[in-house]
Amino acid sequence: MPGNRQLRVRSGNEPGPAPSMEPEGRGAWAHSRAALDRLEKLLRCSRCNIFGLRPVDYADGENMKSLLLLPEKNDSSSTRHCSVTNTGQRRDGPLVLIGSGLSSEQQKMLSELAAMLKAKKCAEFDNTVTHVIVPGDTVQSTLKCMLGILNGCWILKFEWVKACLQRKACEREEKYEIPEGPQRSRLNKEQLLPKLFDGCYFYFGGTFKHHPKDNLIKLVAAAGGQVLSRKPKPDSDVTQTINTVAYHARPDSDQRFCTQYIIYEDLSNHRPERVRQGKVWMAPSSWFIDCVMSFELLPLDS
Repeated sequence: MPGNRQLRVRSGNEPGPAPSMEPEGRGAWAHSRAALDRLEKLLRCSRCNIFGLRPVDYADGENMKSLLLLPEKNDSSSTRHCSVTNTGQRRDGPLVLIGSGLSSEQQKMLSELAAMLKAKKCAEFDNTVTHVIVPGDTVQSTLKCMLGILNGCWILKFEWVKACLQRKACEREEKYEIPEGPQRSRLNKEQLLPKLFDGCYFYFGGTFKHHPKDNLIKLVAAAGGQVLSRKPKPDSDVTQTINTVAYHARPDSDQRFCTQYIIYEDLSNHRPERVRQGKVWMAPSSWFIDCVMSFELLPLDS
């Protein structure tokens, strides 16, 4: 035999056991199943791309097509709530609370609730925040509230804090949620849909006093948009041939083809030359803020 090597013979003639397809441990398998469920939901919820095609149009086999065409399951994720009584751990992570526009007494009560639930209370907004608490029944256009909306947080009336402290348990949030824009954003996040300004670019021209330019830039980033350092040229071939579309624009509007906005401060005396050509439109900063508050890409007047 070449090299005088001896053959290594396995004892017995039974093949070795095939490796299990299931990850070790029930927790790992459940995690994988949850990931597949989230992928299925993402594919179901996706709209058309720039070519008018849906995920089902790209499916290779009939099994995948039939799966994507099935009616969506009644998932309880759209009504997830705080499922704890004395801890800040939720099914999707820890509770992180922040107040916006609260009085000193309300801030004190919010701190008591955070201690009771073993949750974290923030002074400044960051991406870990899960609940933004406001004093009344409406949302003010504060930076904390707007970042909370764009990040899909629960935006709750202060009555939720009182109810939790009274029951010494974490109350369901749905009853205390601010409707319309905040709710739309939260459901948008749970359905794994693109952020509000996905596919949009913004150039901020002039000075901004009512909402500082730095804050507006933070809002663009939180909403999945891009900030332009140079003013876009409507007559540029490069500008007009960009093939992205604004995901959240109304499908029957020509605004879905507009991807670049020149934003100006409409509360100042400065009035730049009006632009509305192809993919480049001019818009006031009040329109930008209204879009954030309502979580909609609102129409612009002609």
